[in-house]
Amino acid sequence: MDKGFDIRQAQAADETAVRECAEGAYERYVAAMGRKPAPMVADFAALIAAGVVHVAVGQDAEVLGFIVFYQEGEQVLLENVAVRPTAAGRGIGKHLIAFCEAEAKRSNATSVKLYTNEKMTENLSIYPHLGYRETERKTEDGFNRVFFEKFI
Repeated sequence: MDKGFDIRQAQAADETAVRECAEGAYERYVAAMGRKPAPMVADFAALIAAGVVHVAVGQDAEVLGFIVFYQEGEQVLLENVAVRPTAAGRGIGKHLIAFCEAEAKRSNATSVKLYTNEKMTENLSIYPHLGYRETERKTEDGFNRVFFEKFI
């Protein structure tokens, strides 16, 4: 355990908790974006079955947050990271991202790439603080996305 939580691969039984976490974390963006952000409508059952979801669990086994990432060639795509609003401010998101980066290094990836929506303005300052640099902005799947990359 680290700071009251551990990170492990998600299991099928975690799907509901992961979905609830995503909904809680992203609900505040629905009005600004005019629709649900992509993480709120993701197929978590398929992602968990594919082995690309990891969860941060508290001492009581409650899912406090999750991360979705997978390797694409020499890069790892960090597709989603979310923390329950009730667990925010405990460093869970940063630990999940650090876990992704460590796994990327372990798999000999050269970088971690991610994107966020331009309406998620706090992310636009968080990711550079964590060593990510903005690489492009474009509309994709109807969302205005900002892309970042960190070489590891």
